[in-house]
Amino acid sequence: MRKWIHIPHVEGLASRQAHADLPPGTVERELGKEGFFGPSTQMIHPRPPTDWTSWDGPLRPRAFDCTKLPPDGASPWQASELLHNAHCRMRFWTCVASMDHLVRNADGDELLFIHAGRAELYCDYGHLSIEAGDYVLLPRGTMWRLELAEPMQLLLIEATNGSYQLPDKGLVGEHAIFDAAMLDLPRIDEAFKAQSAVAGEWRVVIKRRNLLSVVTYPYNPLDALGWHGSLHPVRINVRDIRPLTSHRYHLPPSAHTTFVANRFVVCTFVPRPFETDPGAIKVPFFHNNDDYDEVIFYHSGDFFSRDGIHPGMVTLHPCGFTHGPHPKALGKMLVQPKLATDEYAVMIDARDALEVSDAAGTAEWAGYHQSWQAVASTA
Repeated sequence: MRKWIHIPHVEGLASRQAHADLPPGTVERELGKEGFFGPSTQMIHPRPPTDWTSWDGPLRPRAFDCTKLPPDGASPWQASELLHNAHCRMRFWTCVASMDHLVRNADGDELLFIHAGRAELYCDYGHLSIEAGDYVLLPRGTMWRLELAEPMQLLLIEATNGSYQLPDKGLVGEHAIFDAAMLDLPRIDEAFKAQSAVAGEWRVVIKRRNLLSVVTYPYNPLDALGWHGSLHPVRINVRDIRPLTSHRYHLPPSAHTTFVANRFVVCTFVPRPFETDPGAIKVPFFHNNDDYDEVIFYHSGDFFSRDGIHPGMVTLHPCGFTHGPHPKALGKMLVQPKLATDEYAVMIDARDALEVSDAAGTAEWAGYHQSWQAVASTA
């Protein structure tokens, strides 16, 4: 049994309530452990802690424009790799044609986030229609393929050698954020039966240790007659997520956790009311997330805390430096012109340092680290 060294203390000029009632003309910076779940301290500063004038070294914040990546073909194993570590692998897939083969990820559970497009997904368990805004969780070892209704863009988040689970919702109860009854499952319906009956040879391309093997069948192996059990794919759309809110206190990103895996979490930002308490800050607070690398994929809407960001972009804020709202957002720290946010985004917080893949580097916004000072070029 371990116990944090925990002696709450107020020193000098400070507010007693975190994220509210700051001394006039100041900003707040949070130093926290365990990705907002552990002990923290709120520092009060006279100026934004992102007012650096230069940056040298590999720790700089980075941004990548996935819309500049080329189409990847009709297989997720051709997707452009973005970021990875031993427990998580993120890829961006622009799929322009229906898959003529099946795939199976033997490295870990696969979470698909549909950024654009529509398709029919066929897997061991049956048939699902999928569209933009859907999360589709495919357990490790699931065989699947897509028949496109229109070209698709997907963020693929692999829980390498691990599994996805739902977060502990604690005091707010199991129905908060989304009721598990909102999760849709594949069905063995007429569409599934029809595709099973198509004669011919089928390949299954299996990924294990990031290497590919091919198994060929003289028939379609997606031919299950039925099943029962508690291991299966699930789907939920971001429009069905009901975020936790507080009108008097800006909640940290951990309040928006959607899935948890081994050494990383996936959170979802969806439209929510702004805080209405006059003293509460109404933008993300400056913070040192010194235990996690933070990644955000921007799906749609107006990303109120960021300048120069558009849908389809990814930002990486490695742990070890202070970050927070851009200058335009900071100017609205206490008064917002709108009643609510208008953004959908996927956040991945990784406990272990993420490596940037070569493909991501080809689509990098090199001036992103300068965007806290002025409007930088997005070339």
